[in-house]
Amino acid sequence: MLVFGAAHDGLGDSVTPGYGRTMDPMSDPTVRSHPDRNLAMELVRATESACLAAARWVGRGEKEKADGAAVEAMRLSLSTVQMTGTVIIGEGEKDDAPMLFNGEEVGDGTEPLVDVAVDPIDGTTLTAHGKTNALSVIAVADRHSMLDPGPSFYMEKIAVGPEAVGAIDITASPAQNLRWIAKSKQADVQDLTAVILDRPRHEDLIAEVRAAGCRIRLITDGDVYGSVATAWPDAGADVLFGVGGPPEGVISAAALKAMGGEMQARFAPQRGSSTHDTSCANFASSPPSTTEIGPDGRSTERYERIIPA
Repeated sequence: MLVFGAAHDGLGDSVTPGYGRTMDPMSDPTVRSHPDRNLAMELVRATESACLAAARWVGRGEKEKADGAAVEAMRLSLSTVQMTGTVIIGEGEKDDAPMLFNGEEVGDGTEPLVDVAVDPIDGTTLTAHGKTNALSVIAVADRHSMLDPGPSFYMEKIAVGPEAVGAIDITASPAQNLRWIAKSKQADVQDLTAVILDRPRHEDLIAEVRAAGCRIRLITDGDVYGSVATAWPDAGADVLFGVGGPPEGVISAAALKAMGGEMQARFAPQRGSSTHDTSCANFASSPPSTTEIGPDGRSTERYERIIPA
């Protein structure tokens, strides 16, 4: 799946970030120019390459090999794309990820200059088990605009599709958000379906959502799919609740921007886990430790923003 947005003004000679060079053929009929290369379609091909490479490992119980095949295929495809991209969210730190690691430069070295988030397979376990809803995803944004969540964080998220934009507030309770979403969609709470990762940390959340009368679709992995489903027609998902990975949160926010939806998120380190100390060491803030990912994948100042130490 591709997550990308850009615009072209269509006025004469121009270079539009993300879309290459265009030329008005009437300006000089003797000038021959290369066809315009659409960055969005090139990124689609990169995700397609990853999917095709991973497809041979579907249902074989080898999630590492599936992921490795997808990573290699995506990186090879990205090397031909007309851009200079810096991987903000990738396969991990350089020492742990030989390809598509955080900080790696991708593309052919030409303009535009962009930040890149990649997940060659969101749902490696789903792929290994032969289940559905694993995705290959890329998000691209202007250079220095993409939120870098750093290593080892958890993030609380709420995501909705276009019909409920402006009807959510992550600082409110799930039950209150469900009432607002139902009102926005001109439905009853009992008609809504919430997507939640099936994790022990969500026991209280699941109980509250069910007590409000809302249906729940529990997913075992792949909360990028869960976020995207809220904005996908006929997917049968109205809202995503829960705590998951920040990289998936940033990619999901970019996807919902492209699809007209909305996502809010805040860091939520889990006590008793190895991530809690890391989160406190890398970020300093005054309570509450909250940030919002806006619809374009950027952090905003609506809430108390977490400031890098």
